[in-house]
Amino acid sequence: MGITLKILEVRKVEDVERAFQLAQEWRAQALNVLASPLLNGFRHAIIPLAAKHRLPAIYQWDGSVRDGGLMAYGPTLLGLYQAMFVQLDKVLKGAKVAELPVLQPTEVKLVLGVRAAKTLGFRFPPSLLIRADQVIE
Repeated sequence: MGITLKILEVRKVEDVERAFQLAQEWRAQALNVLASPLLNGFRHAIIPLAAKHRLPAIYQWDGSVRDGGLMAYGPTLLGLYQAMFVQLDKVLKGAKVAELPVLQPTEVKLVLGVRAAKTLGFRFPPSLLIRADQVIE
């Protein structure tokens, strides 16, 4: 498909600006902000830089779109917490942690940010808008 993936390491908020400089040097065409408590905490630095560098970015948590990001696709935090509490309940009732199955998310959401799309100069195709769980104006 002619796609090359590059990893931009960010360990502290001060690394975010440098990551965008590297993305620009590499002529990146898009950014996937991985699901991470660390990166989610840095979203208020990442989202404006993605807009400034005109770099379409996808996030895993819908809160990033509410904060001005372009789009999010990933599990819901509520669903993850519910699964965690089901597992915790089993442990508290005597189950051995090593014997518990690994649970996969059962619900994912697609959230689109129209304002961010306009900033980048494009519109979401109608087929994507129809599939979205939420469209934020």
